[in-house]
Amino acid sequence: MNRFWLAPILCLAVTGSVLAEQASDAPASKEDIQRYLQAMHSHEMMKQMAEAMAKPMHKMVHDEFLKDKDKLPPDFEARMNKHLDEMFAGMPWDEMLNATIPVYQKHLSKGDVDALVAFYSSPTGQKMLKEMPAMMADSMEAMTPIMQREMEKAGARLQEEMAQMLKDQQNASEQSRPSVKN
Repeated sequence: MNRFWLAPILCLAVTGSVLAEQASDAPASKEDIQRYLQAMHSHEMMKQMAEAMAKPMHKMVHDEFLKDKDKLPPDFEARMNKHLDEMFAGMPWDEMLNATIPVYQKHLSKGDVDALVAFYSSPTGQKMLKEMPAMMADSMEAMTPIMQREMEKAGARLQEEMAQMLKDQQNASEQSRPSVKN
């Protein structure tokens, strides 16, 4: 009698595991991604990251202000910081998050999303979410001098290339002019 039940149970187990695997490989639905974004506290995280990014951007404005302080109005730094803060405050966070849903759907399966939701619902995942804005702020602070250095180098190269192009253009113009003989 035990053998009689063994075959149907094995068939059900194999079928169940195949169906579970197919379900996990299925494309993630819009609702799956929304569940993931909610588990990630994405809306709040985006706002926190924007606040964290604002600090190094204010520092960049300050540093640039010091270079050209004599050429700029006295309230330049305050006005620029106000514009930056207004820009971040006015960002359409919900619209931006909704725009990412198809991107996540393109790259993640239902199984991927389920695993991510499980992770971000765990204590380690929650710690990661809690610490991520501070980690991003610290990372931006660490990267800012490197980015400024590279931007200055790129700017200098661009100026050199433009000067060379102007020089080449002037030489070409001088060579193409007919010479005047007396």
